[in-house]
Amino acid sequence: MLEIKNLQKIYPGNVLALDNVSFTVEPGEFLAIIGLSGSGKSTLLRCINRLVEPTAGQIIWNGMDITQASQDEMLRIRRKIGMVFQHFNLVSRSKVLTNVLAGRLGYVNPFMSVFNRFPKKDIDMALAQLDRVGIANQAYKRADELSGGQQQRVGIARAMVQEPEMILADEPVASLDPVLAHSIMSYLEKINTEDGVMVLCSLHFLDLVHRYADRAIALNEGRLMFDGPPNKIDDEKFKDIYGKEAERIG
Repeated sequence: MLEIKNLQKIYPGNVLALDNVSFTVEPGEFLAIIGLSGSGKSTLLRCINRLVEPTAGQIIWNGMDITQASQDEMLRIRRKIGMVFQHFNLVSRSKVLTNVLAGRLGYVNPFMSVFNRFPKKDIDMALAQLDRVGIANQAYKRADELSGGQQQRVGIARAMVQEPEMILADEPVASLDPVLAHSIMSYLEKINTEDGVMVLCSLHFLDLVHRYADRAIALNEGRLMFDGPPNKIDDEKFKDIYGKEAERIG
């Protein structure tokens, strides 16, 4: 279980990004995080694996307080937290396979990883994950030769070779067209349902939230505005989340 307790993040200049946010996520749950740009979605996800340091509050995962973990403890914790980024975060000039193997860096001898020397079992695992997302035939191409949708699948494969218990997906389909967006979301759904991996995914579009998420939370200016099933977001709650001038599409 993941427990977020009274989480606060204040950036320099007294910018309040998260304001006393609390919620829990059950093992194997698919949680969507929604809200306008600047509402705190990315900050929340990055606080969970401490890519961003929280100002106050607690993040408790499987009984461990992540906010109090040492650097060595965080290395072990991050092994089990996969991250999928909006802009893919790949090394463009490196091979696809090399990018996927970056997900194994927390498990291998650092000296060997400098020279991209990985055990055969790790290479086999990386190839298997590329096959799972349908691009095993692209393994030896440079990452920048792939389309945006293919690059995001590389990002998902990289997260999965960590053998994660949790995946944090930060706007994973924001730069993709609707057809590719559903393709990427279906891979995250498959990982969630088949592997039992907890998924926290920030999204803009409610149609994707309704289609893929078990539950949704909504942020507005860093405050938690909603926590419940996506189908409970009625017109009034929609305007609380997105503003009084916002209009639902469809």
